[in-house]
Amino acid sequence: MEPVSHEADATHEHPSRLAHHFDSPRQQAEAGKLGMWIFLVTEVLLFGGLFCAYAVYRANHPEIFVYAHKFLDRTLGGINTVVLICSSLTMALAVHAAQRSRKRSLVVCLALTLLFACGFLGIKYVEYKQKWEHGLLWGRLYRPVTHEAGAESVRATAPAATAAAAIDSMAGAVPDTSPVAPLVERSTIAPPPAGPPGLAQPRSADAHHDDEKPPNNVQIFFGIYFMMTGLHGLHVVAGMVVIAWILVRASRGEFGSHYFAPVDLVGLYWHLVDIIWIFLFPLLYLIH
Repeated sequence: MEPVSHEADATHEHPSRLAHHFDSPRQQAEAGKLGMWIFLVTEVLLFGGLFCAYAVYRANHPEIFVYAHKFLDRTLGGINTVVLICSSLTMALAVHAAQRSRKRSLVVCLALTLLFACGFLGIKYVEYKQKWEHGLLWGRLYRPVTHEAGAESVRATAPAATAAAAIDSMAGAVPDTSPVAPLVERSTIAPPPAGPPGLAQPRSADAHHDDEKPPNNVQIFFGIYFMMTGLHGLHVVAGMVVIAWILVRASRGEFGSHYFAPVDLVGLYWHLVDIIWIFLFPLLYLIH
């Protein structure tokens, strides 16, 4: 690299957005892009550890993943995949608009990207809410609701029936001794599929009875599900924050062909967020 002459400093004004330790805007942009790529590598290492944990548990307990993934909504997961792909497209168009000094297109594309991100989190909230209501959570919180009239409603009606019997006894009324129909409990959880041979849970002679029993330690799957999708959701939130920051600056006209590095760097981060979800969707929702 050629040394910067003092005459050039005297004749050319120092750009306002150029840091003092860089010789040119191009050098500053390349350094920023290198730093972003290093950061993205650390993100890949972070999620790579989770993917390794997923692979180990699935290899050792395939029956858990085959059984538990059926409680995930493939439709919502597929819609979220399309939403993130569209957001990646609008983010790429935003970078292109910044490079061409198209302020209006830049603002519109950034706003659409932010809107798609909000839609993704909204759909993910619906999924999480369903899992919470059905008790499909991690660890000790895994308490699936297996009956139509759950145990809570049965316990709630028992004190009322006892109180009514006591009042009738005090009033001299003859208690009702008519036979009561037995309570039939119907499981809302589908029986687990047979799965591939060599599962960890052996099948007994009564095959039909075994099919109605879920495998042990199903909470492992939901622990991995919430860890991976929750961490990804935090990255989506972080991306929304920086996109909103870029959107405000773009509305002020700060970006153009002369300066668009922040838009480019945010775009790289957002593409990584999209790629991670493209791997999560088939691994969690499309298990066979």
